[in-house]
Amino acid sequence: MTTASRRTFLKMAGAGCAGALLPSCATRLFGPGSGASAARAARKPNVIVILSDDQGYGDLSCHGNPVLRTPNFDRLHAESIRLTDFHVAPMCSPTRGQLMTGMDALHNAATATCMGRHIPREGIPTLAGMFRDGGYRTGIFGKWHLGNSYPFRPMDRGFEEAVYFNGFGLVSADDYWCNDYFNPWYLHGTERIRGKGYCDDLWFDMAMRWMRQRRADGEPFFCYIPTNVPHFPFWVADEYRAIYKDSGADAFFGMIANLDRNIGRLDAFMRETGLRDNTILVFMSDNGATGGLKIYNADMKGGKCSYYDGGHRVPCFIRWPEGRLGAPRDVATPTQVQDIMPTLAGLCRLETPSTARLDGADLTGLLRGGTLADRKLVVQYCQFDTVKDRAAVIWNNWRLVFGKELYDINKDPGQTDDVSARHPDIVEAMRAHYDAWWAGAAPAINDLVPVHIGSDAEPETVLTCCEWQDVRSDGAESVRDPVGGRNYSPTGAQWNVFAEQGGTYTIELRRWPRESGLALDAAAPEFRGVAGSIKAGAALPIASACLRIGARTHTAQAAPGADSVAFTVPIPAGKRTMHGWFRDAHGRNLCGALFAHVRRA
Repeated sequence: MTTASRRTFLKMAGAGCAGALLPSCATRLFGPGSGASAARAARKPNVIVILSDDQGYGDLSCHGNPVLRTPNFDRLHAESIRLTDFHVAPMCSPTRGQLMTGMDALHNAATATCMGRHIPREGIPTLAGMFRDGGYRTGIFGKWHLGNSYPFRPMDRGFEEAVYFNGFGLVSADDYWCNDYFNPWYLHGTERIRGKGYCDDLWFDMAMRWMRQRRADGEPFFCYIPTNVPHFPFWVADEYRAIYKDSGADAFFGMIANLDRNIGRLDAFMRETGLRDNTILVFMSDNGATGGLKIYNADMKGGKCSYYDGGHRVPCFIRWPEGRLGAPRDVATPTQVQDIMPTLAGLCRLETPSTARLDGADLTGLLRGGTLADRKLVVQYCQFDTVKDRAAVIWNNWRLVFGKELYDINKDPGQTDDVSARHPDIVEAMRAHYDAWWAGAAPAINDLVPVHIGSDAEPETVLTCCEWQDVRSDGAESVRDPVGGRNYSPTGAQWNVFAEQGGTYTIELRRWPRESGLALDAAAPEFRGVAGSIKAGAALPIASACLRIGARTHTAQAAPGADSVAFTVPIPAGKRTMHGWFRDAHGRNLCGALFAHVRRA
């Protein structure tokens, strides 16, 4: 990065309203605070959890990145307890499910990002629900990725205020058609709204507005800000890309620069409103390195999806000035995202739900200078299938990968020297722990969480290819080219559904989402956004559709120019499978129905 570029970035990050807000600038934007309300809100600590998307451990200048400059993250790092051996799942939804439930991914069922395996089981107590039931106001602003329909939406899982979007990001298959990172469509509860501005700026703007109101009303709050940056597509304003134009990762690093600016804005807001000292602020990311992997990975092996440390060891900073946590420092004890729920319960003196099965530990004592009982951790999720030993086991300085490779992280952080032959006793102990853990998780691995239909709480349910069982088809390009993907099947795959009420249902099978306005056999034009594009979608000669519910298959012709094929069928109450696909005029299977709108009469 050039000297001029660095000067530009530091000016943006640290000066005036264009960067991290100075107190005078923050006051102009947000108005003066209320001392009386601050006193009322101080009865309980407020909590903010920020979860960035695809930002690796090395994607911070405070962690040694030679290119990135993240002054606001660096300041937060300097003011926090740093969990330097903190682990998540190597992918988005499993980490989010573990955060929200305090349970291992294979225990809560959110083991993948799609494939019908991205939804935690119904009835599991959640982090948001725990705070709500403990007298807190709860809000989410950003990426949810744990279910799009009732009863799995954020407002069904304990969030009173829900500003979010469907799917893995703003261009996922189940997100609004042709969405952009600029002026994006998002959901506020059940209402779809068009925002003005860059996505990351919007989430922080709305979160701060909501927190300001909670402070004014004297209400303690739990605020969850799961950003969709720096997840691909790497769409960001040119002013941020220009900072890193010589880096080889200009857009990815530019997205982190934008996120760093918003961390600065949030900190200034907290200082100006008097919220900073009695607010627990947690920052972490959801998996290992992606866009910056080849530039700097903090000497670790692997990136996103990997079972080596580079896939699941991420930053975790915890700051609470009034919380008696002691001086900012590094804590090297192995910890995990499943620890966050019991830890926040401990710090905030909340009752954990009696029905909760928490795989994590309360780190309150550790954060206050104590120690944590010796334990072993398991990292496992589902990339394409879930099989025994496709996992990492963590025990202090040891890593057992794939059930056979053993590494001493203290001596070999890059995991290049397999020492299993030299330490058979360590391997045996770690394998015994994993075998017992697997025996408890394995029986429910293929008990997938069904999507509910026919609920009075949601008159129409939209199923997408993201819920196809064990077929990965979750991106906008998967929709535009359903026959060219790596998991191509000429009939797609089945949906698992649960009919809350028996009756007559209307089911519309679609190739394109309803809001696209495209006919079944039409091609989709290229989408050109503010900072990027998505390729055109191929036309397919769709002439008819098939719908299989349980063991019975229905067929219907597609009318010329129609955008869907509708079926009216009886469906008894209960759990069953549903499968839709399209054929050409010769009866040849073309592709699965990528969307289905289901409504009970």
